[in-house]
Amino acid sequence: MGQSRTSKFYKDNPEAAEKRRAYQREYDKKPRQKERRKVLNKKNRDEGTYGNGDNLDWSHTKKGFKLKPLSENRGSKYDQPGDRRARGGKSKK
Repeated sequence: MGQSRTSKFYKDNPEAAEKRRAYQREYDKKPRQKERRKVLNKKNRDEGTYGNGDNLDWSHTKKGFKLKPLSENRGSKYDQPGDRRARGGKSKK
């Protein structure tokens, strides 16, 4: 399988890749993000999916938690309203 467009872009633009990583490090330090990770890690441990190599992960959704493949759980557009707004959807007025 080939690289995604985003992956190719960051490979060809190391300055942009570092800028993105710097932003992500700051974002991951926020208390809300730490709490979300804590909750999902606990859920993964309790359900036995943490570190077992099954490539499944628990995700926050509008309806609670959902078990998803790791690849689907990265930046899902449809699970959270904030995700949609962050991706240039219609703004609320």
